[in-house]
Formats: sequence, structure tokens, C-alpha cells
Amino acid sequence: MCGWPLLLLWALLPGAAAGGSGWTFPHRTLLDSEGKYWLSWGSRDGRLAFRLEVRTAGYVGFGFSPTGAMAAADIVVGGVAHGRPYLQDYFTNANRELKKDTQQDYHLQYAMENSTHTVIEFTRELHTCDINDKTITESTVRVIWAYHREDVGEAGPQYHSSSRGTKSLRLLNPEKTSVLSTSTPYFDLVNQDVPIPNKGTTYWCQMFKIPVFQEKHHVIKVEPVIQRGHESLVHHVLLYQCSSNFNDSVLDYGHECYHPNMPDAFLTCETVIFAWAIGGEGFSYPPHVGLSLGTPLDPRYVLLEVHYDNPTYEEGLIDNSGLRLFHTTDIRKFDAGVIEAGLWVSLFHTIPPGMPEFRSEGHCTLECLEEALEAEKPSGIHVFAVLLHAHLAGRGIRLRHFRNGEEMRLLAYDDSFDFNFQEFQYLKEEQAILPGDNLITECRYNTKDRARMTWGGLSTRNEMCLSYLLYYPRINLTRCASIPDIMEQLQFIGVKEIYRPVTTWPFIIKSPKQYKNLSFMDAMNKFKWTKKEGLSFNKLVLSLPVNVRCSKTDNAEWSIQGMTALPPGIERTYKAEPLVCASPSSSLYSSFCPKVLTCFVALGSMLSSLHLWS
Repeated sequence: MCGWPLLLLWALLPGAAAGGSGWTFPHRTLLDSEGKYWLSWGSRDGRLAFRLEVRTAGYVGFGFSPTGAMAAADIVVGGVAHGRPYLQDYFTNANRELKKDTQQDYHLQYAMENSTHTVIEFTRELHTCDINDKTITESTVRVIWAYHREDVGEAGPQYHSSSRGTKSLRLLNPEKTSVLSTSTPYFDLVNQDVPIPNKGTTYWCQMFKIPVFQEKHHVIKVEPVIQRGHESLVHHVLLYQCSSNFNDSVLDYGHECYHPNMPDAFLTCETVIFAWAIGGEGFSYPPHVGLSLGTPLDPRYVLLEVHYDNPTYEEGLIDNSGLRLFHTTDIRKFDAGVIEAGLWVSLFHTIPPGMPEFRSEGHCTLECLEEALEAEKPSGIHVFAVLLHAHLAGRGIRLRHFRNGEEMRLLAYDDSFDFNFQEFQYLKEEQAILPGDNLITECRYNTKDRARMTWGGLSTRNEMCLSYLLYYPRINLTRCASIPDIMEQLQFIGVKEIYRPVTTWPFIIKSPKQYKNLSFMDAMNKFKWTKKEGLSFNKLVLSLPVNVRCSKTDNAEWSIQGMTALPPGIERTYKAEPLVCASPSSSLYSSFCPKVLTCFVALGSMLSSLHLWS
């Protein structure tokens, strides 16, 4: 008699626990908005194991898609019909036609159905070498899901209608979960009744005073506090450390960030100490690291910057969102710091229209890291998590790491970047940054649907290319970034001279005639961009000298700030280990013993009376 289906049989017996196979799943998320479809997952012997809990007595569908739609998707469908469990591997072509895969790569481990729910557990290799399957990597994965009240028949699954959806996840993020005591103290930094203007993008800034502690505390976890119903409105939240030389009058009001009338006190808030973005969940610091509060070096005043995305210009919105910080007096070994690396946000970051792919690079230069680390921590710092950030045109981001001209393992990457899902990636292993290293934040963009230039800026229609590195021990370095030279970019389109001294912004072009008296932005838009011109421009931009940004806390700067550096010479790029195919599916996973199947039929009548759900 076959051994492995006995687990399925045991799960259906009246005395069986409702938990399933007995496996633990470290990750769990709700996929739909009605609480009907739960996904749990985790690593299991080099594979990924999944558990689907769905309020249906019919089939359950799950899969991976390059865009979140049905086209070119990798799909598995399972359930329990007449007491018999089933799991079938499907795929769709570019026309969304569903076809059964000749290579069955999903392996059923457990199945249960009662009068209200279906539960199935299964495993899959990360890389199957099946051309109809999607390889699962550390990048964002667009999960698709569906269910139906009927099981799969001879003709295949019936159309799911509106019982479907998509959600972006990072399936291989090795989340450092820590169970906090219910008595763990916390405080909230939350906006109070902020009126959201009826415009696409709003950045709202509000200063807060950190609670006064009589001794040092460590923040050990940060959670978003998002007003119910505003999950898509609140796009990201940044928390900055501000100057300590204020009185509490700065706390009296908030204001739009980056506005001419913004309070001067806000301008002192330059050091990012935490970042959260849409789709992300709570963040737990590793057990040996915490965010320090309560000492003279720690923030007394902080600025909460919330980016609201209101593309439909909805009126009358009032928001009360922010962050919750859990803290402890059980001090950990190291204080955490944050470095913002990449491209300084400015109009000098330029992306031509109509480009299926355009690459930008922001440099955390050898010169900046060497000066800061030699002065603060010659033995180096240790990075343990990274948040990669871009806007709507972003398609992929990589944080590359170089030492002595040789590229090391990527610090972080997301080759399937989703603007609506950005969270800190925990590194599988901490990575040391030493004096003399340099980092490149590399961003890929797609502007095929745009007729005008895309500029670096704050709006979601503008672009960014940033990495936020969480590391320890904390040093006095908050920003390590670069700005590409703008004059050589303008020379590419034929600009010869600008009006000097520069008295207006954006500055004005003097010659040649076709650009005379135009701003440099208007001139770039007037240029006739073709794909060929865009590719040549991209090659030029990646080779240009960069202006170094190398900042300390309290608006101070390292001496390298403002100097010009060349992109690093790369002697050897990093070669990732080749993907290894799993062995073809074993018949062990695709067949059942007749005796056990007979038992399933006999036990089928029990399922309607078993109540395994609370």
C-alpha cells in the first residue's frame, strides 16, 4: 500500500487535527478582500510549500503570472471531489487559453474539504526547467488566485467569473519573525485628520517629538498604521531624524512637504531612520540590532513624510495613518543605521520617451564610503536589509556591490519590480561594506507609453532610483548618492550654450537657435527621440562623470560632497550560480493506491458533518 497518501487519509478522520499536514508555514497572507482566500507558504527541503484555505466546496486555483493577468501564467488547480483529492498543473498561453501541462510539477501533500472550506497543501521546486512554469526567485512574484463552487470536471475548470484576483509577494524573503509579548510597549507616530487634496500626488510632513526616556531604549519592530480603506492611498512613509534644537512649537501643525511655505524646521530633517512602502508589512529588527532612542545621539524630534497617491483626484479624503514603534529596555548589541544610496532626486535624472528599456545608475562612490568608514568604522558595517524604491516606470532594481574592481554578490535585487509592492528585503546573510567598496543602484525603466521625457522627481509620474540600506553599527553617514552631469546630456541633443549666470530654474538655453530661450526641460522634450537615439543616449549617460553626494546627520557633509567622480572601472562582474533543474515529476506524486482512494470515497460522506473551521 502507498505510504504518503495515508497523511491525506488521516487528515480526513474525525479525530484528526484541523491543522493539516503538521507543517508550519512562516508566511501567511489574505489574498482577497472578503476573507475567503488565505495563502500560507514557506521553504521545505529546497522547495516551496504552499497551503491554500478557501471558503468553497469546489476547485481552488493558484498560480504565477508575469503581469498579474491570466496570459502566460503558471497555474495549479486542486480540491477534493467525491472524497478524492486532486491537484493538476496547468498553464496559459498568450491568448489566455488554459492547457494541462504535460510535466506535472506541483506535488500534493494534504487535502481536506468540509461543508464550507477546501484546504490543500502542495510543494513545488523553485526551478523546474519546464518552459510552461515560472522560476521563483527573490524578485517580486505576482500571484494569481481563483476559486469556483464546482470541482473540476472532465472538460476542465469552469470559468471563475469574479472570484479571482492578484497580489504581489516576495515568496523567498527570509522574514525574521519575532513574536512580541502583548505587553511590549509602543508609541504611535500617526497623522491626525490630514485633508488630502484632490490632486495626484501629495507629500505631507508632520513633526513629532519622541517620548522622553530616562534610559536608552531600542526599537525592535515597526508596523504601518494605515487607516482602513486607505491601503492604496498611502503609498510610502519615511521617518526622518531632525535637529534637536527646537521647542515643541514645531509640533503644532503639519504642512505639504517641499512647498515654498514649508516651515524652516522641516529642512533640518535629512536623516532617514525608517522607510515603509505600499504592500509592505511590519518590520522586525534582527535579535542583535535595534534602533536606538533616548541617548544624546538619538532623535528627539522626527518628521513623518507620507506620500499620498490619489490618481482619480478624489475629494474630501481625510487620513489618519502613520507608524507604530515597539521598543524595549533590553538593549541589543548594536545600534541600527540607515543609508540612502542611489540617484539624488533631481531633474538631472532623465529618461527619454518611447523606450522599452532604459537603465539609470546611482553611485555610492568609493570616495564617499572610504572617507566615512575610515573616520567612523574602518572595520566596516554590516547590511541586513534593503528597500529598493522607484516609481511607475520602474521595472527592475539591483543593488550592486564592488570591491577592488570585482563585483560581489548582489546586495538586493527585484527583477519584477511592482510600484504597488515595496518592502524591506531581509538579506539571507549579512553583507559587509568596507572602506574602498562602492555600490551602484541600477534601475530599469519602461517608457513605451510616454510621449514626453520622464524626470527625476517626487511625483509618481516622475522617477526615483534609490536603495535604503539597514545596517549596523550606526555611523555618521546618511546619504551616499550621485547626480549625473547635465551639460553633457544637453550636448547630446545639440545644446551649445546656456544663459549665465543661472538666475532661473529650470535654466534657459541660449543657443542653438532651435532651442533659444527654452528651458532645458522644454528642449529635451522638443528633441525628436527615437529608440536608436534613446539607446545612444543611455550609453552616454552611464559613462558620464557624477557629482558626489555624501551627507552626515544635521545637514552636515563629508568633504567629498560636491566633487566629481567617474563611474568605477569594473574588471570582473559577478556570475550567479547556474540554475539547477529538478528531476522530472515522479509518479509517486501523481498516483494514488486504489485501496486508499476507496477509503476516500467511503469517508466522503463524513466531510459534510465534520466542522473543522471556527
